[in-house]
Amino acid sequence: MIIHNDCRYLKGYVPCKPHKERGVHCDGCPDYRPINERVLIIKLGAAGDVIRTTPLLTRIKERMPDAHITWLTDFPDLVPRAAVDEVVKYSPKDLVWLLNCEFDILYSLDKDKEAIAVAEQVAAAKKFGFGMDRYGRCRVFDERAEPKYLTGLFDDVSKANTKSYPEEIFEICGFEYRKEPYILDLPAHRSWNIPHDKKIIGCNTGCGGRWSSRLWPEEHWIEFARLVHTHGHEILWLGGEQEHEKNSSLALKAGGLYPGHFSLSEFISLMNEADCVVTQVTMGMHIALGLGKKLVLMNNIFNKNEFELYGLGEIVEPPVPCGCYFTPVCPHDSMRHITPAMIAAAVQRLV
Repeated sequence: MIIHNDCRYLKGYVPCKPHKERGVHCDGCPDYRPINERVLIIKLGAAGDVIRTTPLLTRIKERMPDAHITWLTDFPDLVPRAAVDEVVKYSPKDLVWLLNCEFDILYSLDKDKEAIAVAEQVAAAKKFGFGMDRYGRCRVFDERAEPKYLTGLFDDVSKANTKSYPEEIFEICGFEYRKEPYILDLPAHRSWNIPHDKKIIGCNTGCGGRWSSRLWPEEHWIEFARLVHTHGHEILWLGGEQEHEKNSSLALKAGGLYPGHFSLSEFISLMNEADCVVTQVTMGMHIALGLGKKLVLMNNIFNKNEFELYGLGEIVEPPVPCGCYFTPVCPHDSMRHITPAMIAAAVQRLV
């Protein structure tokens, strides 16, 4: 019996989709589609970085339409299923399989230890991005990855960078960046019972536990909500379990809607209800951009050039930079100098 092992539809252990739909076998199957290239993307995290790596898929598909794409990640729910053939969660059992596969091209886009170790071991004819040297540290596979490598080592080099993150990873992979958009799977529709007779301003109040230097003071959120209501808009408080107590308190003190905290897919669905999202630098900003939302981004400790907003929003920074570049805790509390009036004005310009 003929078996097309190179067909993209073959599962190898269960019936393929053409067989289940029409009962066909490999011999003479009209849906037989051979794989020309096997591509592996290693982008584990953070969650926002996974989302802002998805524009790369557009160019890969354009240059290699018959490629079979595998993506290794810590956040499989954020990888667009229609554009990726195999989404692999970083886990011991899946790594056993992955390290016994052969690929034509590897795009390794993380510099973390676990990512570079896999990139160094995996079998691929061509490797782009980052691997591991004999000291167990990050190395570049070729000169295209060197600029991104150096920005991680030296603050002055990072501050001098004028390229966005998507532009940097496109160059690492040998592509020209043409402002390809994020690709984000929309979750199943859910009715949130949110009235849309007013503009909905989503307020994403958290930023994770590691970077408290990015947090906007709660009293600023309260004053901002008052200004938003004065302008005739409605507030929708957004966050995860870590922000539940804060958002419950903000809704009680400042009004607005707070349905609660939910799973990641439900969080995406809820954010989709907003007309404009206000956030610090965090996963929420990338979800908002993936949804095509207007965005006001508060930034104090990162190089603003790294953020590609696709013409959808504004970046608001403290009037006087505090100098706490990539610092988890800001001794100057520089986010306090981004005033509610500054953010409210930016929202008004967008909506």
